[in-house]
Amino acid sequence: MIPPREALSDAARSFGAPLAPRDRPSAEALAPNLLAFLRLLRRAGLSVGPGDALAAAEALTITGIETRAATRAALAATLLRRREQAEIFDAAFDLFWRDPERGRAASAFAAMEEPQQEKPKPGSRRIAEAMAGERPRPPRPPEDQPPRVDASMTVSAQERLQQMDFEAMGTEEIAQAKAEIRKLVLPLDERATRRFRTDPLGPRVDLKATIRASARSGGEITQILRRRRVTRPPPLVAICDISGSMARYAQVLLHFLHAVTNDRERVHSFLFGTRLTNITRQLKHRDPEIAFEMVAHMVPDWSGGTRIGEALERFNHDWSRRVLGQGAVVLLITDGLDREGGRGLAEATDRLRRSCRRLIWLNPLLRYAGFQPKSQGIRAMLPHVDEFRPVHNLASLRELIEALGERKRQ
Repeated sequence: MIPPREALSDAARSFGAPLAPRDRPSAEALAPNLLAFLRLLRRAGLSVGPGDALAAAEALTITGIETRAATRAALAATLLRRREQAEIFDAAFDLFWRDPERGRAASAFAAMEEPQQEKPKPGSRRIAEAMAGERPRPPRPPEDQPPRVDASMTVSAQERLQQMDFEAMGTEEIAQAKAEIRKLVLPLDERATRRFRTDPLGPRVDLKATIRASARSGGEITQILRRRRVTRPPPLVAICDISGSMARYAQVLLHFLHAVTNDRERVHSFLFGTRLTNITRQLKHRDPEIAFEMVAHMVPDWSGGTRIGEALERFNHDWSRRVLGQGAVVLLITDGLDREGGRGLAEATDRLRRSCRRLIWLNPLLRYAGFQPKSQGIRAMLPHVDEFRPVHNLASLRELIEALGERKRQ
């Protein structure tokens, strides 16, 4: 017998209670274990609360817990809000509601076999960290002593992270940089479209709407309706180099593209090394771990050679008319080191420039103070771009955003 909704109200108020021991589901153990499962989902990134606990308990009251499939379906129907949360939910359900006897037997059988290297599923690392539990809180200082705040080296460490080259970062610095990149918002100036919308304070008189409105009052015009042009941000197209010399920068900049893709509409992302790959649909996945897993399956030429001219020519032929309308802004992210010696690169870059409103070249080689365009590929591309900017650390990304923001206010 599943406890009714009222039986879980007190338990839902103590949503942070410790996990109760579990063997087989029972009426007494279900409520605290259900709340513990919701705490696991919350630590894994899903937005669940006490109201979800009550809804899940009511669903289990209707379906029962006789079968594992019915329990999974009831919890999924009440706790999932987006499709991309399904994989994390399945991993958490299999790990939390496992059979102890079956788990021990499987572990003993696996110990007798040779270990196999199996690629973890997306979200498994997050679930494992969530199962480890929250870190114990440090003891509070006595009330008679004021708390000590050590702010030494705080500002300098933050400034060092802003100025550190992506290629020189370690694992911890890369994680911090990715967290900072997710907070960045890329502003783009809004462009007037051909469409109009009704606006009482609009600058233009809407004659057709005014005449239609007068028909309701016997042909007498009682009000002059007005309209205004619809404005919207132009499309943003990012074409990023993932060759061997750009691999480390591309890994970090993918987080920037993922954040921008999920923050605004009409963002298109392409990767190229020896071939061009459209990853727009994959980056629209809100979970970055799952999105990058999907990108990894699609891109076969990561850290390989570079054929910039061929990639831009393919983009101009297959994609330019689809994504470069209505004053699109193009971010071309590459170091300009082409294995083909710049063959056909000037023509492809010139056509790309004439197809968009602004072409911004982001080159990590500009981090060097004495940079000179000696490469054939760089010399071929440079005359056909609107802006030539560095992209090698967090400070350069912020400068790019500030520059676009200043252009927006003009």
